Amino acid sequence: MSVKIRLSRVGRKKKPAYRIVVADSRSPRDGKVIENIGRYGPQEEPSLIEIDEDKARDWLAKGAQPTQTVSKLLAVKGISK
Repeated sequence: MSVKIRLSRVGRKKKPAYRIVVADSRSPRDGKVIENIGRYGPQEEPSLIEIDEDKARDWLAKGAQPTQTVSKLLAVKGISK
């Protein structure tokens, strides 16, 4: 099972908000998740980025692969492998 750290869309039409989740790579974007580790609000000024750093580091240590977008968000927060 390949585990990814990715975004799951929530919010309404034209007002996106995202959860940063850990999920099986085969599950759909808004499908079953293993764990929620944060949230991202691109519409706010400045953009809202909340990540539970301990959980993120733990999942990265376990081998979870972040998507390209989540990698950028983790870099903003200073979290790396």
